[in-house]
Amino acid sequence: MPHFTTSRPATAELDEKGSRFIGHLVQWPEFDDKLAALRTEHRKASHHVTAFRRILPDNRIEEGARDDGEPAGTSGMPTLKVLVGADLVDVGIIIVRYFGGTRLGTGGLARAYAGTALRTIDAATLVPWHRIIARTIRCPFENMSNLEQLINAAGLTVVSRDYTETGVAISIEGPEHKVAAIVSGA
Repeated sequence: MPHFTTSRPATAELDEKGSRFIGHLVQWPEFDDKLAALRTEHRKASHHVTAFRRILPDNRIEEGARDDGEPAGTSGMPTLKVLVGADLVDVGIIIVRYFGGTRLGTGGLARAYAGTALRTIDAATLVPWHRIIARTIRCPFENMSNLEQLINAAGLTVVSRDYTETGVAISIEGPEHKVAAIVSGA
């Protein structure tokens, strides 16, 4: 089953009986910094609920959720279940809640957090997930132009070019299957 991720951060809001829920979906490498920034930006918020899913190097999925003071199981887990249902990986979601004075109850909280997560995912640009890897390819000068054309056609990123007396070492980065095709053809 294919996994998906977001190509850029997304935000959405939900108002429920006076409480304001603000969802932020980010790529996994940005998650901790975004959470710290939101805690600073929204100091007066009641809660900063989080959920994440990421793929480990051995292809296992690590996931987690935090209720941040909400009643256990009413916020983090419903948010995580939405990420699982959308088959999103290498992402984290942070939902900032401003309490509006009316208690929502455990069912109301679960629906509000899940609803915010759904809205945030709907606002995102989702793309198929591919493991990103880096490799270095060495070639003589006379093959450099052809190699550069292959790299550009595959949409890979050139990280660096190191020139030697006999040729060049080009470090590239991109989806694993595309990098493998270039490396095997070089």
